[in-house]
Amino acid sequence: MTSQQRVVVIGGGMAAARLAQRLGPAAADGGPVLTVLGEEPHRPYNRVLLAEVLAGRYAQEVIALPAPHDGVRWLAGVRAVRIDRAGRTVLCDDGQAVPYDRLVLATGSNPVLPPLRGLFPPGHEDLPGGVHPFRTLDDCAALGAAAARPGARAVVIGGGLLGVSAARALAERGVSVLLAQQGEHLMERQLDAGAAALLRAHLETLGVEVHTECRVRGLRVEEGAVRGVEFADGYAPDAGLVVLACGVRPRVGLARAAGLPVDRGVVVDDRLRTADPRIHAIGDCAQHDGLVYGLAGPALEQADLLARILRAEAARYRGTRALTRLTLTGTGTAPGTAPAATAPLDLAAFGTPSPLPGDDVIHLSDATRNAYRKVVVRGDRLVGGILLGDLGAVGTLARTWESGEPLPKAPLLHLLTTETATPSRTAGGS
Repeated sequence: MTSQQRVVVIGGGMAAARLAQRLGPAAADGGPVLTVLGEEPHRPYNRVLLAEVLAGRYAQEVIALPAPHDGVRWLAGVRAVRIDRAGRTVLCDDGQAVPYDRLVLATGSNPVLPPLRGLFPPGHEDLPGGVHPFRTLDDCAALGAAAARPGARAVVIGGGLLGVSAARALAERGVSVLLAQQGEHLMERQLDAGAAALLRAHLETLGVEVHTECRVRGLRVEEGAVRGVEFADGYAPDAGLVVLACGVRPRVGLARAAGLPVDRGVVVDDRLRTADPRIHAIGDCAQHDGLVYGLAGPALEQADLLARILRAEAARYRGTRALTRLTLTGTGTAPGTAPAATAPLDLAAFGTPSPLPGDDVIHLSDATRNAYRKVVVRGDRLVGGILLGDLGAVGTLARTWESGEPLPKAPLLHLLTTETATPSRTAGGS
């Protein structure tokens, strides 16, 4: 890329902020002119820490990312409405037309709104009062205000990573929480049944009522506000607060309207280019080699690599080995008990934790200490793992997995062993 070319980024999230951080100094030194169109009015922030803000552990300012470099033109509260590929211009909702030489789509994702009866009452385009997704800082503020009401009762719909985080945060605020998961166990994408059982037990010590294999059929709405939920089996708990944590969907509307190939996400190649070589995509909206990651780690890695590409360096994206980390802390508020501090539960999951025939599985567990450790070995490679409890070994294991290199000749068992856990090693996918 030659100097003074115009790079426009649509999206003001973590991927856009990282790209601006990497390219900002170059822009100030006569490099590409960088403009970021951020739909949210806030300065960029760490979305991973929203649950800590909801729990009251962090103020909003704490999760703010470093201010954009002086060489970056950051337009907050500006929404892109159309891409004119022929004119190489982005049209915005405030009437601006921002020209580009290179365009980067970092539009992120939207929360999935499930098809629940009562979610959109006849004649209403907005969600009923008390019903919130959990995706942005504004969502977090609205949930925090609702949680502050005396006697607040909440139902969190969705038992994935986001739902578990929201349930824990609300329980820590003293809210009576019911967590509804349609699948067989919590965090099905990352955990097996054994690890999920320990996670469930931990949430229950915080006062969260966990329901699995259940389906929410609809909402009870009165005078524009939610009053409860209705389960398919007839159970109908009261609730003045409902959190929708049913997953996310890449925001691809702009790309599709511009005629770019879209599958689940905006399709990109190894240089993070769309079918239009002047347009790139990174983060939650991008689909590379059939995968949409939807995690912060891959988004940041893609932003780092794209910065190199835009500086005309020889770089290619080969995919990301993403590690899921979660720390559950808080104060137990189980009904009929006094609030009491509970030990934190650290969780890490990576790769494919379900073994295939012929794989070796190293497995240690101790339910009395919330310790669960399992790794899957295929040949001389580590292909997946689940760790709960003391995660002192997670760094070494994650680095081994991320590198894709052969395992050391020394046995892995010593990385997992503790004096309280009982180890076992099985073969053949058992």
